[in-house]
Amino acid sequence: MKERLDKIISSRCLLTRSEAAKAIRRGRVSVDGIVCTVPDTKVSASEQTVTLDGQSIRSNRYLYIMMNKPAGVLSATEDKNCQTVLDLLPEEYARRGLGVVGRLDKDATGLLLLTDDGVLNHRLTSPKSHAPKLYHVISDGMPKSADIETFAAGMDLGDFVTKSAKLTICDGYSLVEISEGKFHQVKRMFQKIGLNVLALKRLSIASLRLPPDLAEGEWRILSDGEISELCAF
Repeated sequence: MKERLDKIISSRCLLTRSEAAKAIRRGRVSVDGIVCTVPDTKVSASEQTVTLDGQSIRSNRYLYIMMNKPAGVLSATEDKNCQTVLDLLPEEYARRGLGVVGRLDKDATGLLLLTDDGVLNHRLTSPKSHAPKLYHVISDGMPKSADIETFAAGMDLGDFVTKSAKLTICDGYSLVEISEGKFHQVKRMFQKIGLNVLALKRLSIASLRLPPDLAEGEWRILSDGEISELCAF
């Protein structure tokens, strides 16, 4: 599909449409190696090579960001009283209308996905998708081996019965994999077996894994391979 060149530059390079048009008129943009100075030129970003200042721009229509959410920050796009995950990003990203895929509690940490791809967001968060989410859990006591079967069988939390979950008991912590994401679900599951969660960190969503070198509060744009795997999930 062909789009206006200024629209492509604007959406891929996080510029306003007027900023993109100005860059094009100044000869900073090339299409297939040829400088183009006409903003409304129709171009196919998936089939043609578009560069800005000599750097190839991404062919993706959407923006996909992974973040290692720190504690104390809301998994929200705006809040009058508290810092949100969008506050941790450069200001220009706010123009993209990013949504949070699979919110984390304010005191929880770990992998968070932000994107303006509404279709993918819905697919990963829909109960029908069964997208697995893996959590590192520190509690005020360790689960018993019998709790593994309790998690796997599904737990009646009063307002709903959880789907089968995988509990792995490790040395000083637990790993829990669930295929849904109800409000405070992991914390409530541990309370059901008589334990309180002291620290909760998400390690993965579907095929996306939190890199060990991504510190709390840091973020990066997903690679093309990571995007392809997520979209194929």
